[in-house]
Amino acid sequence: MTEREKVIVVGAGPVGSLAALYAANRGHNVEIYELRSDLRDPSTTPLNFTRSINLALSERGINAMRHAGQPKLIDHVMGATIPMRGRMIHGRRPNGELYEEAQDYDVHGRSILAIDRGGLNKRLLDILEEMPNVTFFFNHKLVGADFRRNKAWFEVKKGTDKTHEIEVDFDLMIGADGAHSAVRYHMMKFTRMNYQQEYIDTLWCEFQIPPRDGPGSKSMISPNHLHIWPGHDFMFIAIPSEDGSFTCTLFAPAAYFEQLEADSTRIPAFFDKHFPGVTGLISPPDLVSSFHQNPHLPLISIKCQPYHFSSSAVILGDAAHAMVPFYGQGMNAGLEDVRILFSVLDKHARIAIEAGSQSILVSQRELALAEYTAVRTPDAHAINELALQNYTEMRASVLSPVYRMRKSLEEWLSVYVPRLGWQTKYSRVSFGNERYSEVVAKSEHQGKVLVRALVGAVGLPLLTGGLVLYFRYRRAVEAGVKGFVSQLAGFVSRRYF
Repeated sequence: MTEREKVIVVGAGPVGSLAALYAANRGHNVEIYELRSDLRDPSTTPLNFTRSINLALSERGINAMRHAGQPKLIDHVMGATIPMRGRMIHGRRPNGELYEEAQDYDVHGRSILAIDRGGLNKRLLDILEEMPNVTFFFNHKLVGADFRRNKAWFEVKKGTDKTHEIEVDFDLMIGADGAHSAVRYHMMKFTRMNYQQEYIDTLWCEFQIPPRDGPGSKSMISPNHLHIWPGHDFMFIAIPSEDGSFTCTLFAPAAYFEQLEADSTRIPAFFDKHFPGVTGLISPPDLVSSFHQNPHLPLISIKCQPYHFSSSAVILGDAAHAMVPFYGQGMNAGLEDVRILFSVLDKHARIAIEAGSQSILVSQRELALAEYTAVRTPDAHAINELALQNYTEMRASVLSPVYRMRKSLEEWLSVYVPRLGWQTKYSRVSFGNERYSEVVAKSEHQGKVLVRALVGAVGLPLLTGGLVLYFRYRRAVEAGVKGFVSQLAGFVSRRYF
């Protein structure tokens, strides 16, 4: 980008806010349009009418903020996080005794970070508000766009019912407006976009574990773990908050929700049976009340391609690749989108700067957006699939001896044979910045090596033993034949000679 351009960002969530920050730091005039009221206002109702699943911040998201050109952002954000060093698996032994079993995420002691979505969003918006080239437009709904003429139309809501429409010109529109993206919807009218949407057979509902009363720890359970009550077909999780409480989520197939909705008196017994110990942390009346008051929401998985149109529009985050929350990478992948997008834009902008031509600028931006789509699509699809697979791991595989054995072996290799570059898939995803598609490829390769090694470890002794027995058998047979021939020759000699 050779001169001051107008970049509009649709969506003021964490991904949209970071995109606006990147654009503003490059000197462009940035306008942020948000369907809701100011997200820092506690009275603003989230789009899904719930506090939402607490966010897990990991290296990819931190790295994206690290490159935002705002040194105080990382300190500002990190000060409001809670390190989670692993999972805490809850269950009941055959004798009825309750147990907790910690499973560290990383053998090297690294942690992911629990953070409140609203707190992170507020910090980003506060920084943006201080920038003279950033303007906010809340209560603005995108209702139309012409990406060839670079025009957009927004419906502006004032008061309870009054609305009017405005027209906005732009050089580049960035759509970060979530899974039900209006930018993506209007972009589909201009490009042949492949689009796949899937709702998995799972609903979710939020609950709260309150903080502990009195002196000592504010938390009733470990504040440095993501707590899981696995149920094979469903699960209950708890993520820590700064005040000592835990935001909890029940994930289960729709049929279970229907059964509990039909007879809410069964809810405490359902929890006692499948999630032992929870009724000691959340009272039965509170369980029933939360189940009724909080919505039962679906989980959507979205893949599409391309992520851009010409030089005028691009979509990021959930607008491009909404995923189920089971890898904790939805927001991190969205923030990483921002870093990668602007690194590609910067690379192509340098060509336009050297040429000093506005027409070259536009053509280079079109090449940059096309490159972004080509680079990012396989990675977004890869993490989308990993998120779906991790649901099985969290609700069932964490109890599997085979899963634990592979994890332990990979961690042992990572520590004691570091030259092999061996890491668990989770560590590569959560504590590094490798492309998601490369993580999948390396994990699959490691799996094949482990299988071959296991077959070799078990099969070689069996093969060796088999060969020994075979040669012993052959010697025995040969010895028997020689004896028989000798006896036959003796008989013939005596009989006829």
